[in-house]
Amino acid sequence: MSNKEVKTILKNAREAIKNKEYKEALKHCKAVLKLEKNNYNAWVFIGVAASELEQPDQAQAAYRKAVELEPEQLLAWQGLTNLYEKNNLPGFKEELPSVYQKLLDLYERSDREKWYEVCRKLVDIYHQERRHLEVARSWYKLISVKQEEAGNEELHQLWKRMVQLLADSQEDQDNETQQLLITAFENAMSSAGKLPGEDHQRLSTEYIKCLSKLPHEEVKMKDACESMLSLYPALTFPLEVLCMHFIQTGCCSGEAVQYFSKLLEMDSVSGPGHIGLGIKAFQDKKYQEAADNLTQGLKQTGSSIQAWYHLAQTQLKMHSYDECIVSCKKALKLSEGEVQWTKLLLRLKTKALVGSSGASCAEEAMDTLDQLSDTDDDPELLALKGSVYLQRGLIDQALQVATDLLSSHPNQPEAHALRGHIHITQEDYVRAEQSFQKAIEANPTSGEYYYCLGLVYWHMGEETRRDKTKAHTHLLKAAKLDAYLGAVFRYLGHYYRDIVQDKGRARGCYKKAFDLDRNDAESGAAAVDLSMELGDMESALAILRTVTEQASAGTAKWAWLRRGLYNLKMNQHSQAIADLQAALRADPKDSICWECLGEAYLNRRGFTAALKAFTKANELNPESIYSIFQIAAIKQILGKYKEAVTEYMQTIQKRDDYVPALKGLGECYLSMARRALKDYLDGRAVDYLEQAIESLFRAVQHRPDLSCLWKLLGDACTTVHTVSPSRGNVTVWGPLSQRNPTSQKQTLNKFEVLSLGGRCYGRALKLMPESANLWCDLGINYYRQAQHLMSEGKENETPELLEKSLQCLKKAVMLDSRNLLYWNVLGVVALCKGIENLALAQHSFIKSIQAEANNVSAWTNLGSLYLKNENIELAHEAFKVAQSLEPSYVNCWIGQALIAEAVGSYETMDLFRHTTELSIHTEGVKGYAHWVCSTLLDKTNRNSELYLYNIVQMNAITAAQVALSKYTERIRTDAAAFTMLGYLNEHLHLKKQAVEAYQRAVQLLQPTGGKEAVIFALRNYGRTLCTTGQYDQAIQAYTSTPVTELSDITGLALAFFKKGFLQESARAYEKALSVVTTEKEKAYILTALALLEHRQNKVDSAKTLLFKCSMLKEPSVESLQSLCALGLVNRDATLATAALNELLKRTDQKEGVHERCLLTCATFALQGNNVAVQRQASKAIHSNPGDPALWALLSRLVPQYHPRIAKGGAVAGRVACHFSMTQGKSALLYSGVNQLAAGMHSGEDQRSNSLKTIQRAALLSPEDPGVWASLMAACHTENTACYLSSTAPKRAGLEETFMKAISKKVKAEESHPVSYSQCLESWALRQAVSGLKQAGQTSAAESLCTKVLGIQPEQPDVFLLLRQAQCEQLLQSHRQLPEAVLVELRKAVMSNYTSVSAWHWLAEVYRTQGLMVAAVMCYRQSLQMASQQGDFSGKLASLLRLALLALAPCMANVSSSEWKDLVQEATSEALKITFCPLAVLLQALLQFSIKMGARETRRLLERVVYQPGYPETVASVARWYLLRHLHAKHDDELIDALMDHARANADSRLEELHKQLCSSS
Repeated sequence: MSNKEVKTILKNAREAIKNKEYKEALKHCKAVLKLEKNNYNAWVFIGVAASELEQPDQAQAAYRKAVELEPEQLLAWQGLTNLYEKNNLPGFKEELPSVYQKLLDLYERSDREKWYEVCRKLVDIYHQERRHLEVARSWYKLISVKQEEAGNEELHQLWKRMVQLLADSQEDQDNETQQLLITAFENAMSSAGKLPGEDHQRLSTEYIKCLSKLPHEEVKMKDACESMLSLYPALTFPLEVLCMHFIQTGCCSGEAVQYFSKLLEMDSVSGPGHIGLGIKAFQDKKYQEAADNLTQGLKQTGSSIQAWYHLAQTQLKMHSYDECIVSCKKALKLSEGEVQWTKLLLRLKTKALVGSSGASCAEEAMDTLDQLSDTDDDPELLALKGSVYLQRGLIDQALQVATDLLSSHPNQPEAHALRGHIHITQEDYVRAEQSFQKAIEANPTSGEYYYCLGLVYWHMGEETRRDKTKAHTHLLKAAKLDAYLGAVFRYLGHYYRDIVQDKGRARGCYKKAFDLDRNDAESGAAAVDLSMELGDMESALAILRTVTEQASAGTAKWAWLRRGLYNLKMNQHSQAIADLQAALRADPKDSICWECLGEAYLNRRGFTAALKAFTKANELNPESIYSIFQIAAIKQILGKYKEAVTEYMQTIQKRDDYVPALKGLGECYLSMARRALKDYLDGRAVDYLEQAIESLFRAVQHRPDLSCLWKLLGDACTTVHTVSPSRGNVTVWGPLSQRNPTSQKQTLNKFEVLSLGGRCYGRALKLMPESANLWCDLGINYYRQAQHLMSEGKENETPELLEKSLQCLKKAVMLDSRNLLYWNVLGVVALCKGIENLALAQHSFIKSIQAEANNVSAWTNLGSLYLKNENIELAHEAFKVAQSLEPSYVNCWIGQALIAEAVGSYETMDLFRHTTELSIHTEGVKGYAHWVCSTLLDKTNRNSELYLYNIVQMNAITAAQVALSKYTERIRTDAAAFTMLGYLNEHLHLKKQAVEAYQRAVQLLQPTGGKEAVIFALRNYGRTLCTTGQYDQAIQAYTSTPVTELSDITGLALAFFKKGFLQESARAYEKALSVVTTEKEKAYILTALALLEHRQNKVDSAKTLLFKCSMLKEPSVESLQSLCALGLVNRDATLATAALNELLKRTDQKEGVHERCLLTCATFALQGNNVAVQRQASKAIHSNPGDPALWALLSRLVPQYHPRIAKGGAVAGRVACHFSMTQGKSALLYSGVNQLAAGMHSGEDQRSNSLKTIQRAALLSPEDPGVWASLMAACHTENTACYLSSTAPKRAGLEETFMKAISKKVKAEESHPVSYSQCLESWALRQAVSGLKQAGQTSAAESLCTKVLGIQPEQPDVFLLLRQAQCEQLLQSHRQLPEAVLVELRKAVMSNYTSVSAWHWLAEVYRTQGLMVAAVMCYRQSLQMASQQGDFSGKLASLLRLALLALAPCMANVSSSEWKDLVQEATSEALKITFCPLAVLLQALLQFSIKMGARETRRLLERVVYQPGYPETVASVARWYLLRHLHAKHDDELIDALMDHARANADSRLEELHKQLCSSS
């Protein structure tokens, strides 16, 4: 092929590349290469196409081939460059610099611009790879080439770029690179514009920085700095660089100092300037100045090792060891890699650690010494090592080091000092003295050695301890040699304070010691204490302020404590608390500090916080009586009297003569007694008063000179005036009672206790005769004594006491005429019966008001005075002012209520009710109870708004009953109050309490009351006795009256009836007929007579009387109800319906709703209309949704008459519980029974199930046998559910326990009919036998039946149970039963032919014997019985059992269609009755047996499995068969969905079946 054709193909390839058809281009290029193997263009085109097709390796190979063919051609090199730049592959990146280098060679001769571009790219790569020399050379060559054609500005930028490329990596550069960098800096600065300028300044700065990093360029660096200073005199940078240079070289010459000073003149906070001057000060031994300058300099320049090292040296010289350690640690961090600096710093750190007294310093010092390699060769380090051993308590090792050191270096002062310290530790002061003397000889300028020798003399020998002159001399020498050794000044302070007794000089020494060492708490505390003793509070506070401001959290306890105590003394409680809290952070276990904090809180009235503080102090120091006492006192203040009593008792146990605790204990008991009296707990109050008197008497025995104790005793005795005389007996010690023997306790009556109180006030007055308060208390005591005598009927003895009271109060007023209380009490006594000095009373009340205008008590008493004088208007105004002053003061409201009662206001009852809401007051309580009873007696206004508000809405009966109960507990002589209490108790159905109240009223009235009042009381008493079943006493009470009133006659007749004296009752009712005055009363009497006739089984006579009653003009509703009930009892549906219809016509729709609903439902039940029973109850609830009785009735009816909605019945029961607790007890049981009927067990719902509900019912009604029977059924349900789910039952073996409990409750509960009790016991027996049989305990079931038959043989149902138990074992053996046995079993069932369950059992027996037709007949018989009885559950059970029986042959593939039709028929009938999940399951299984693989089979089974509403037990069976169906269909997706559903429901059995099916397939 010709060259022309090659060119044509290459042209085609170029066009293909141009059109981005790269694969086509490759084909063309390969065609060329077949013709011309070394065609340059073809290889280049291959490279281009492969590169675009992202085939970098093929492209590289092609370019490389082209380069080999013609190395001087640009095209391939350019393509190779583009390929390398485009692909960031590891191999390409390494090759790129060589390619750039080749391009530079090619472009250098041809294209200068391309050369520049490639050169820049090459430099960038070198820069990225940190090839600094190549960067410098390449860029320098670039500048050299550019220099011929570029201008000054462009060259300047190029030199700057070179600086930028090299400046950031100066440390890694070799000498050639550094020189090229310096050249770049110099050229860049020389080519800069005008001077001075920003660009030149920036370059100069960078140049100096560069030179400062090159030690060999020191001269250039100085010249550059000088040059920059001349151009820019205001800049500090050159000076800072020069100063840092001098610091690093350690030069502090005059020139350096000039630079340091000049720098500080320009910048006062410059770090290098301060550091330089600090180093200079250190060299001049000006340590404080050095420390200040170095510290200031390091704040700005913290990276200078030299500065940190000199600061650490300075701090070591000043004995600031902790600060020195910190400085060394910071310097060591900066000196990493610098061995010489590290050694110096480690040595310095070791010295500081040895000098420090920190707990961990010795260990750290040893670790630091281990880091030094030459420790064993350096005597100074060896001495430090010995000191470390000594600090750690290793005396033998320290002694060995000292011995070795002295043997090798006998003149080493550190060795002698170490030996001296060891001797001090061993308390060998003589040898210590010798060692330190030798150390001083070796180093006479060491102040520390003089200090140690002085310390030896301070502790050495008895004579030296007495005469401290020698020690003082050496301490003074030490202070002169080392003015920074704070311990020296501390001991000098000890010397001046303890020996010379010069507090001024001692304070100066202590202050000096503390100034030198801020951690010296002993010196600081001593300086503060001495300043306070000398009266220099400002100095003391200045020290404390300085320490506390600088102290970190948890330090300086001594300062915080002292400042806190000072602030506490100055009543600055908040500041004291803050200070004491800070002290506790330093030492949380200081009990004294906690007590001080408690005092601060207590003074600030922060009782809770104070209580916590004293409690903590007591925990830390349980023996502290003060802490316990304060805890008790605070609890007393907070009103926690019982807890305070416990704490006081604990204090007294530790110290029985601690009078403050005895006094506090008495006050607590007195306060508890007053609180109990306020709550009308009089018996408890008297007990507390006895204990208060005993405690205070014990205190008086120890301190009879304290008037406050006698006053408290008087208060305790006087407080007893509130209780009734029968409860006012108090036991006191003999000396108080003034009876013999005085060593024994004596019991005083109320008057004697009050008299004792007067004598106690008298003793207090002897100690403080001018105390107005005591005179007032004594006057009140005399007044209380007079009041008691008046209540006892001893008015002739009261004048003298009242006169004494009046004189005492006048004395109090004379002593303190501005006290409002004294005037008020004087007015009360002047107003009382026996004095009745109204003018004095009015004057006293007015004076009290003048003393304090906001005096609610005085205004109320003034109102009472005006009310007594029948001045209504003034009384009202006074009471109104009192109300405005204190709306919660009950007495003024009582006054207003009395005024309202006097004027006949309708607000009277509201006012009296308000008084009882405020607090219990005798007048208010009796007034309110009177108005409540009056309103209740008026039966004509029951529907009025006033009645509904005052009585119903305001819960008046309960409120009045509670208040009146408290009233009668205290006032036992008010017959009217007891009568009202009995009446209120009757309304609240508190029958026993009503009997007690009426009985007390009778007891009070019989001796002194009028005849009418006694008869009225006996009538009430008899009525309540009858309601409580005390019929004999009721008859006696009624016969004690004339028995002429209708109420008395009917009450006696009812008592006779209840007692069983029917003839006497009839005669009494007939007598009542002769005294009736209205048709309605006659109707009631006739109804009662009808009930009597019915009780005597005279049904026709009873009907006649009731018909006669219904013919009256005003027939009673009760008579119609009785007539309806009579029809129901006798199963006369016609009579019951007629009576009910008449009743519904005549009764008010709003009254008797529950009774009407009950009778209507019973009538429907008698008619066999079960659905109407539930609907009637629901209808009644719809009309009266707030009636709990109707909800309870619905819950009761549903399981018996409409069990298909049992869940709704459970809800109804819960609603009844919510509405009423009274109805709730029975409704809760009904709710549980409904849950049983709905099959709600714990396996389905752990929170809401029948067992939990009935357990709650058992807690509320433990005496109800029905509850225990229901609980037995619930446990049986739970066990059955466990058996179905293949889990162990948790409540097995309880059958006999439940039977015994039910039998016991039935015998104890006499209110239930005998038939009900017998039925309940029979049911319990059947349930127990069923449970035992289910548990496999057939012998126990048989034994139980035999035992019952032995007691009562004529019980067919028990006999059937026995036969069932006996037959159970035979059935389990799976043997054929003889015909005779089957006949016996059928006879047993026929004796109970109405029992649905009996027919079920017989059908099951026939099934086990293979008599399927006979079993079907039994089920049909049971179905017939259930239908006749209206037994919904029995009917449904019969149908399901029948379907299950017929399903067995179907599952066994019996060909007969009769069984399939029977299954279909039975399940369809069941589903007509109600939605039944089991019926649906049976239909699905029937379909499974007919055609397992059919789509209909899957549809029915999936409906049971996946649709909600199906119990888990039913769904589990459906899942089993659905899995088999799906396995047969090999539907893996649906199988996975089914298994997920099973796992969600914890169906492990299905998992096992799935494994078996998978393994078998």
